[in-house]
Amino acid sequence: MTGSKERTRESRAAIERLYITMRHLFIRGSYKPLGVSGKSLIEALLTLKPEIYGTVADPSKVELDGLLYVIERLPLGIEECRFIKLVAREGYEEAGHVAMVPVKRRRNCYRIDEDRMYIEMTRGRSDIYDILTHLTFLFIEGEKIKNHCLDQKGRIIDDWYRLEEIVKLEEEGKSFDEKKAAVYLSNFLGRTIKETQVAIEKFRIGKNSNSLYHLVYWLGQTAINEALEATDREITFSSKLREIIGHHIYGEKWARKIKSYIYGKELHQRPIHIISANLHSFLNAIYGSVALKGEKFSSLEELASLTNKEENSEMRNQIKEYALEHGLHEIQDQSGTNLSVQIFDLAHVDFNSLPEEFKPAQKLEPPVLIVMDYAFGEQAFECMDELLKPYEASKNIFDMNIQSVSIMGKAGILTGNKSDIMLPTAHVFEGTADNYPIDNDLDPAEFKGKISTYEGTMITVMGTSLQNRDVLNHFLTSTWNAVGLEMEGAHYQKAIQSAAKIRKSIKEDIKVRYAYYASDNPLVTGSTLASGSLGLEGVKPTYLITSAILKKILN
Repeated sequence: MTGSKERTRESRAAIERLYITMRHLFIRGSYKPLGVSGKSLIEALLTLKPEIYGTVADPSKVELDGLLYVIERLPLGIEECRFIKLVAREGYEEAGHVAMVPVKRRRNCYRIDEDRMYIEMTRGRSDIYDILTHLTFLFIEGEKIKNHCLDQKGRIIDDWYRLEEIVKLEEEGKSFDEKKAAVYLSNFLGRTIKETQVAIEKFRIGKNSNSLYHLVYWLGQTAINEALEATDREITFSSKLREIIGHHIYGEKWARKIKSYIYGKELHQRPIHIISANLHSFLNAIYGSVALKGEKFSSLEELASLTNKEENSEMRNQIKEYALEHGLHEIQDQSGTNLSVQIFDLAHVDFNSLPEEFKPAQKLEPPVLIVMDYAFGEQAFECMDELLKPYEASKNIFDMNIQSVSIMGKAGILTGNKSDIMLPTAHVFEGTADNYPIDNDLDPAEFKGKISTYEGTMITVMGTSLQNRDVLNHFLTSTWNAVGLEMEGAHYQKAIQSAAKIRKSIKEDIKVRYAYYASDNPLVTGSTLASGSLGLEGVKPTYLITSAILKKILN
């Protein structure tokens, strides 16, 4: 037990060092990944050994699942670039640069030339911490690859040149001997042929456009160039980004557009319910069965499973078209938050056509739903804080008639399995004693007999990529009574409490509902976020939570 406590203390200290160092480097404006400051990040990450990065601390093995997870959240070609710059929205797209968006993280990225990648940071400090952590992981793996391709005298071994030939053939669309290629590649990964072949296939079927051959070659080559030719890599932060961080620039624009739309449509006096969720479950739940009335569905879950399949895009289009004619309004983001919004005016919905799970039991004034896409970390406070503020139009100031705020999110579970549901009784900030007890309007009884449900404290972490087994076990076994971890809950609640108790822009007894479904279990090997998404496993909890929220709103 003493050893476990000691490891927990070391891990928590490593997390603190990482964030203090990142903030210092951000204020300073630049650093070199293998310079003194960069190495302090590397040392802290290796001490922490986050679960999502698997074998990152093993100098002989390249971490493959973690590599796929990270590269799907970074822009295509970043492994080839020596200079990476984090910027605000500074007009690159308007100047003619083509924006690239990573497949698993909404960020505008610009490949300026063969050596430079610029990445827009519009979602607050959490976004910056997230990307710096991922980059640090890439540099660690690049150093491993470099060490595997140099002999004892520091010369490049012949297998590296064979891999280089394969990468060139692949870029030209020409065939090559994959059996030999896998052997060359395995030498630099420190992995068996079987492990290497499995990883090659995972990269091939993944949504990223890079092959594992290309990625390994360029991670190694940039590290080799730095070691042998003194072509240092560097990460910088634009002065504009450093100037505006934390000032709600993007959140204010985003919220003002939504409130302006609500006011312009004269919806502000109607009962308004704000929901943070994905942009398909409420759409399908409200309109799916009537839009596809020619189809037979035994349940909302069956409808969702069917429309979720890639080949059924026509069904999804049919639902969307029907919804747009019956009360759905879409607000595309142009502020930089990357948070799209759907507004449902339920005055245009026939309540008798709704599924039995949440059909109103009696007549009610048709509510308005504001469904916002998932926020990211600290961005949740910025956007919710701005949305709950009074709206100023000309000389008029008005409060929206907000009746409830509901948060449906994905989270890591500590007590159950993937796809189980967690209902928080409080949110606690990781690394502090800051806590936000809540009177959750959702109850485990809502899900009894349908799915495993856990109630307790949720830990709001500063980054999912920095969680390790020792820290998570501490949350699980200590008196915090934690059932899971996520990134936005405490930020949302801080904004709600400020609006209700300090600004008085919403009523003090506003209904709040929080429910999370487990996207991963970071304490179980093979069940971390790096092991892949939930896929169809996530349909059931998503739509059970959606139904429970709609039932509360409509009854």
